[in-house]
Amino acid sequence: MSRREEMLREMGLTPVWRLRETAAQPEVPATVVAPVAETVAASAAPAREPSPAANERGAAIMSMDWAALKARVAGCVDCKLHEQRNRTVFGVGDEKAEWLFVGEGPGADEDQQGEPFVGQAGKLLDNMLAAIRLKRGDNVYIANIVKCRPPGNRTPAADEARQCEPYLKRQIELIRPRLIVALGKTAAVNLIGRDASIASLRGKVHDYMGIPLIVTYHPAYLLRTLPDKAKAWVDLRFAVDTMQGLQTQARAPT
Repeated sequence: MSRREEMLREMGLTPVWRLRETAAQPEVPATVVAPVAETVAASAAPAREPSPAANERGAAIMSMDWAALKARVAGCVDCKLHEQRNRTVFGVGDEKAEWLFVGEGPGADEDQQGEPFVGQAGKLLDNMLAAIRLKRGDNVYIANIVKCRPPGNRTPAADEARQCEPYLKRQIELIRPRLIVALGKTAAVNLIGRDASIASLRGKVHDYMGIPLIVTYHPAYLLRTLPDKAKAWVDLRFAVDTMQGLQTQARAPT
């Protein structure tokens, strides 16, 4: 069995992903293992000036605690996505987690259950977490760019993402994660603030409000594009190395 076939078998949906010993890990390009201090700051795209009402709404959301924020999201009717939803999908996990994983938006299963990543993509995400010795709810929080399912699982429109942005921003402020992992292009471009390809964003440490951010593929995409699971494994190893660097920096005497 070739190395590529072995990796794809190991990182498939049925077998749980396993963390390899150092000698057996895929070789990481030198450009991927740059020090955490050399953060790549994204150049934000020009944003439309928010209206006074939007500013007032955002300020109110940014003052909420967890209970108020969850209640506000559950009753939100601020964009057209609420018209066809069954349930909002707020997010799930450890509210003091070091790791935050952000996807695009709820799918059909998530819309029914009210929890992110519970379908086939969710099973793959759980395997991805297990590969780096993490698990849902234990030092991990999972959220999405939008809290309601876009019809037909389409990509959220810009105005829909903009309405949900204060909710996610407040979640991040409350969690204060050490590292954010953006799952897929929609999550990446909304968090980084500029349009770019996944290929150009991978293997770098970006910045979101002072928090390091890494980009990898969305699990739903990996289910459709098996060869890129090998690239996702490199991204996971890069995330682990980055987290270890951040933890070392936090322990260092000032």
